[in-house]
Amino acid sequence: MITIKTKEEISVLREGGKRLARVLAEVGKAAKPGVTTLELDQRAEKLIREMDDEPAFLRYQPWGAPYPYPASLCVSINNEVVHGIPDMRKLKEGDLVSLDLGIRHDGLITDAALTVSVGAADTPGKKLMETTKEALSVGIKAAWPGGFVGDIGKAIEAYVKPLGFGIVTLLGGHGVGYEVHEEPYIPNYKMKGNGPKLKPGMVLAIEPMLTEGKEDVYLDKDGYTWKTVDGTRAAHFEHTIAITREGVEILTA
Repeated sequence: MITIKTKEEISVLREGGKRLARVLAEVGKAAKPGVTTLELDQRAEKLIREMDDEPAFLRYQPWGAPYPYPASLCVSINNEVVHGIPDMRKLKEGDLVSLDLGIRHDGLITDAALTVSVGAADTPGKKLMETTKEALSVGIKAAWPGGFVGDIGKAIEAYVKPLGFGIVTLLGGHGVGYEVHEEPYIPNYKMKGNGPKLKPGMVLAIEPMLTEGKEDVYLDKDGYTWKTVDGTRAAHFEHTIAITREGVEILTA
């Protein structure tokens, strides 16, 4: 069931989104050569708890997952698309690192992600990140009250396809707020039909995931990390937005 949040709830989500954006920015700055992905996770959790909030992903168990997620932050490197589990791996110069984080503030959840380079990125890496970030912007601009969920993916695909990047089709965005994952599912490509109508009060996490090669991905044996089949690099950007009577508000800006 698609949920509609009240003005009061969106106000709480707005504050939570601001907090999430600050934490993500700080963690992104800390992604330097020699730093472990576990250290990034620990930094994220420390910053969240200092604000008296809770990491939304820690011990969250999505449907079908073999065990609860063991960290606060998802850290995915190069050919890892999303949901990489932090460990003792050290970041290297030139790595592309996706950081995906959720915060529970006053009982309500926001979700956001960004991809950063460790040190200087090569030209193809920069293009991949820039295109994915712009794809997110394009998707958000397509999410207007009175429109449809299908408008979002249609706009993203129309922007990305001519540029030659792969659009991950097995994964997509979702509703968010009361839970980490809520209806509706939001594909990053043109879907069959229009999907649900976009109504004021809907809170959505839009998150394009692009690859340098083909769209095909597989789930690693850890039960969480999705990787590209062809080994090419991926990038991931995400915002939580609210559909309003006037248009769209980015809550995690």
